[in-house]
Amino acid sequence: MTLTKRIIPCLDVDKGRVVKGRKFKDLQDVANPITLAKKYDEAGADELVFYDITASNEARDIFVDMVEKVAAEISIPFTVGGGLRTVNDIQKVLRAGADKVSINSAAVKNPQLISDAAAKFGRQCVVLAIDAKQIANSWHVFINGGRVDTGLDAITWAQKAEKLGAGEIVVNAIDTDGEKNGYNLDLNRAIADVVNIPIVASGGAGSMQHFAEALLGGKADAALAASVFHYEEIDIHALKAFLRQQDIPIREVTANEF
Repeated sequence: MTLTKRIIPCLDVDKGRVVKGRKFKDLQDVANPITLAKKYDEAGADELVFYDITASNEARDIFVDMVEKVAAEISIPFTVGGGLRTVNDIQKVLRAGADKVSINSAAVKNPQLISDAAAKFGRQCVVLAIDAKQIANSWHVFINGGRVDTGLDAITWAQKAEKLGAGEIVVNAIDTDGEKNGYNLDLNRAIADVVNIPIVASGGAGSMQHFAEALLGGKADAALAASVFHYEEIDIHALKAFLRQQDIPIREVTANEF
């Protein structure tokens, strides 16, 4: 059976507000996260991702109260990341209403966190986010909101993370983030070819065709985007209809689901 592909809006949250930038810089205020979360739930999104984007760099805990408020307003699967450094941190977020957690910087610094979280909560709960940027002829893993180059090879790190227990990988391409020129298909393919867990393409969506390219040629299982949804440049219902026309398996949403 062919698994349906997923469309995932992303809320990058800073100081309680949804923000959006380009290449992880020049952040602009967008909206209240609760308002946007409800909108995407009603619009037919398959999942919602919430990133507290400055928690790791500021070495503080995630805003659990905001997670609770968003979770209370939506019925779709909800992934939360940012500032999760311990199994206890992860437990707090899951108790606040998250279905999955996304770990990034903390997993690079302490890979055992992936194994510990998968053992305690199940690998289906553990999403590894990889912020990758092309350096010479390879992709390096960056941490702390894209500020620090670890020198780690993103492909190698993805393979290791799967072995440690990650159930899914979000591939955030820093070079294409916010540019709206399309996802980094080469990076997505390179990671999809070496792991057997779902890959979520992130960074660069600017048109419906870009989603189709990521889900087909980019070998992604899901496509994540922010600004094209935030600024209503792409309607999720229309996007799903377009993708179905390309014979891409996409979940239909009917009015009686709400």
